[in-house]
Amino acid sequence: MPTTPITPARMTVTGATLVLAADPALRPSRAPRPVRSVRSPGPYGRLFAVPGTRGFTTGNLIARLPMGMFGISAVMMIAGQRGSYALAGAVVAAGLAATAVVAPWTARLVDRHGQARVAVPATLVAVLGSLSLVVCVRTQAPAWTLFASYAATATTPNIGGMSRARWTHLLKGSPAEHHTAMSFEQAADELAYMLGPVVAAFLCSAAFPEAGTLAGALLLLTGVLVFTAHRATEPPPSPAVRGASPLRTLKWLLPLFFVLGTMFGSLEITSVAHLGSHGLGALSGPVLALQAAGSCAAGLLYGTLRPRGLPTCLAALAAAMTLPWAAAATGSLVPLALALLLAGMATAPVMVTAMSRIHAVTPPGRLNEGMTLAVTAIFAGIAAGSATAGSAIDHLGTTAPYALPAAAALLALLLGARRVLVPVSCTRVVP
Repeated sequence: MPTTPITPARMTVTGATLVLAADPALRPSRAPRPVRSVRSPGPYGRLFAVPGTRGFTTGNLIARLPMGMFGISAVMMIAGQRGSYALAGAVVAAGLAATAVVAPWTARLVDRHGQARVAVPATLVAVLGSLSLVVCVRTQAPAWTLFASYAATATTPNIGGMSRARWTHLLKGSPAEHHTAMSFEQAADELAYMLGPVVAAFLCSAAFPEAGTLAGALLLLTGVLVFTAHRATEPPPSPAVRGASPLRTLKWLLPLFFVLGTMFGSLEITSVAHLGSHGLGALSGPVLALQAAGSCAAGLLYGTLRPRGLPTCLAALAAAMTLPWAAAATGSLVPLALALLLAGMATAPVMVTAMSRIHAVTPPGRLNEGMTLAVTAIFAGIAAGSATAGSAIDHLGTTAPYALPAAAALLALLLGARRVLVPVSCTRVVP
């Protein structure tokens, strides 16, 4: 008969007792623990895994919020203290004109001497201009002092441009990650211009008329100091840049940004007037915020997708901009709000792709200057679109002027379709 081998047991003595101990080899082995699958980070997770990016992004977001606060804060403060919206509007318009002249020069200094060396003193000048405006308004100083004070805020550095320049410096040779970064920056722009006016209006009305301007100045200074404190991610300065001026390399893109600004300005003024004419003026802020929220969400989503060509994005925008015109004809709030939401969602891919074109064609070492020129073109377009829409509203009512943003989007499509565009890549701007 076959016999089963007997493994001798181990013996041990505990006190005066002989104990048989089981052989450890005979113990049943435990089942191995299941290995948990590690989920790979998404596009934004990989983006902010780059060392130093979270630090400068924190400062970037803090400094960006005042960009949407200063205009409405100045209007509410001046109108509240001086009783004149005409004076308030003229002061803000003069400040925008000064920014169009000063901002590109500030950006050029940033490119040549470094972000920290230029942005901090430029911000201090802008903050002093804001404080001077508060004092002049409060003390009933002559009107010209309001213009001079607000014009001093034109030295405010283009924080969005500096942040985009950092991403371009960090993501050399990584076009997919660069696309995600540009999408995030566009979403940050929309978030600032969505929340900024709301915060400013609340502070000026709930606290005191100067509260919005003071809070904006504090946030701007704090954000720039935090942003520039992270020197490891700062692109190196280019003190001796040679080559074509960005004005020459961007000669076909700047008209495109101007037309897009015209679209933004005319759409906003027309929407405010249309809602006011239907007794819904109090909902102007939330409805426009909904449009900005759509652009913000679409920008973040676009950063996770493969980038599209600029003509494709412009075609989608041209189609979307016809929706508010059609919705306004119904005289109902809900269709108009939904149409503005969809129109806002169509703007983000256009701005992300167009800004990437700025990166691709701007000469190395002058990236911040090139992006500031693009932003200046947008502001000029907003001013032109607002003025044109205002005149059209006075003569045609509040529905027909919705044709202006639709026409501007179509013109932008024609401008973009005329160019033979190469694939977007951030590597062309890196020497």
